[in-house]
Amino acid sequence: MTDYKCLFLDVDGTILTPDNTIQSSTRDAIAQVQNKGVEVFLSTGRPLHEIDELAKELNIQSFVGYNGAYAKYKGKDLYQESMDPEIIEQFLKIAKEHNHKAVLFTDSANFFTEMDSPTVKEFIEVFHLTKNEVYSRQKERNILGMTLMNLKETDPELYQPTPGFHLSQVNIANMLHCYDVIMDKINKGYGIQMVLKHLGLSKEVAIAFGDGMNDKEMLHSVGEGFAMGNGHPDLFQYAKHRTTAVTDSGIFNGLKSLGLVE
Repeated sequence: MTDYKCLFLDVDGTILTPDNTIQSSTRDAIAQVQNKGVEVFLSTGRPLHEIDELAKELNIQSFVGYNGAYAKYKGKDLYQESMDPEIIEQFLKIAKEHNHKAVLFTDSANFFTEMDSPTVKEFIEVFHLTKNEVYSRQKERNILGMTLMNLKETDPELYQPTPGFHLSQVNIANMLHCYDVIMDKINKGYGIQMVLKHLGLSKEVAIAFGDGMNDKEMLHSVGEGFAMGNGHPDLFQYAKHRTTAVTDSGIFNGLKSLGLVE
């Protein structure tokens, strides 16, 4: 049996159920693998300053955040990759022309293009964001992540000519109008590769679970990649395994198939 060393877990739709809770089986599975010496990482599109409570609740100290733009291992920063300010302005110009809203994430705050929009208020409520401010160009430095809101089905095409970036739909009910802006070279898969390189580990000893298209590179960067049963339909082709849904002990059942939990 493989001696697994790292477990990378997406948050929304993988750890957290649609009603923003964590199943007892998920808590149990995480605790069991931690007791076996496996380092558990939260690997998320969320800003790290907004998942402190979740991390404490699950006794997790290591992270790949902002869709791979920032990684930490046991409290130590491994790297940060900020977005090009010129690219940010290109996206914001298109967003303004088409009445799209945007949030830009730094390592300490969430900057929204406007705060009074119902779309923005819903986004803040769904993701329980607390460190929110209004964006200005003076705050462009060290932007680690960006999410666009209020997009129609064909609107992502408006942003596609931007080289080096792509949009990834947020795989959460009522949030399908939201798209993460992801650097082609900097994604969750890149983050995992950097973590494994730092730890001197091969991909074969790493496991990952995800549900959205922003997880596809992550699932390819580990030895055992699991797509949640509630995952985006296009994600399954990138995963080695398919487990049950987040509401049906998906993480527990996946880890059980590897013999890691009982």
